[in-house]
Amino acid sequence: MKYQRKIENNIQMCEICPRKCILKEGQNGYCNARKNINSNIELTTFGYCSSLALDPIEKKPLYHFYPSSKVLSFGTIGCNMGCLFCQNWHITKIKIDDYKGYIHKLAPVDIVNIALQNKYKSIAFTYNDPIAFFEYALETAKLAKDKGIKTIAVSAGYINKEPLEELFSYIDAANIDLKAFSDDFYKKYCNASLDIVLDNLKYIKHNTNTWLEITTLLIEGLNDSDDMLKKECDWILNNLGDNTVIHFSAFSPQYKFLNYPKTSAKTITKACEIAKKQGLKYIYSGNILNNKTSNTYCPKCNNILIERLCYDVLNFNIIDSKCKFCGEKIDGVFS
Repeated sequence: MKYQRKIENNIQMCEICPRKCILKEGQNGYCNARKNINSNIELTTFGYCSSLALDPIEKKPLYHFYPSSKVLSFGTIGCNMGCLFCQNWHITKIKIDDYKGYIHKLAPVDIVNIALQNKYKSIAFTYNDPIAFFEYALETAKLAKDKGIKTIAVSAGYINKEPLEELFSYIDAANIDLKAFSDDFYKKYCNASLDIVLDNLKYIKHNTNTWLEITTLLIEGLNDSDDMLKKECDWILNNLGDNTVIHFSAFSPQYKFLNYPKTSAKTITKACEIAKKQGLKYIYSGNILNNKTSNTYCPKCNNILIERLCYDVLNFNIIDSKCKFCGEKIDGVFS
């Protein structure tokens, strides 16, 4: 593996993510996807696909990147985050040896060929974090780029700088989970650090050609206070720009958070209103049925530009990346 460093004898340090796991012979990393085998850290999930599906791109969620297009989505197993509320815990919290009998073997070229044969516009690395299957995602992204297929990363953004730079040089769009605007939340509930994610968001926004959208999963009583939401929106405004798309998504009880309530539509609507007051242009709700907060509005004339019902696009009023009604430039990748 490229991103590793010898510590002593057969002990290696993984340098893909900030955990920098130090692995003895035969030992698995925190992500359950990398293992020290013969003094070399190997991705044990390479070529193993736990989930493969055709999705609307709005499901990622991406609302300003080829709206209404279909995306071939795939993932493996394992994750380098420790979220106690994980929505996909059945594939992120296990090891490959426990799953091999239930998993597809698909090489990167196989995935790209499926997209080509079916004329899918893009491939998404999702379901579990592509940082956990970095080498698999990277090789697939390289092959896809050569064939003119777009690539999408759905990630928590918890990765070291050098591998971040390499992977995102091949990624066309990303939705990054900003778990909360609180380092205490990250440490207590995700076993991670907020500052690293914020630095990576700035890098993606300003140093790559990747179209960036952000999702915050709101859990009532933990990361949905007015003060925390205002600080998050202010940070996005000042560091990423008012054209940065933000999705506020409703939590459903999962994994070790089974006793927490499902997030109400009222909480999600409140977050959208705060983001609008703080000056962000493109704000959306997730996991609730609300046409008003699912639509895209022109930031100048306030007409509906993209009308949505769940993941379906009903009307599209953007021409050459401009509002059909007033000519205002609309941020995104639309054609």
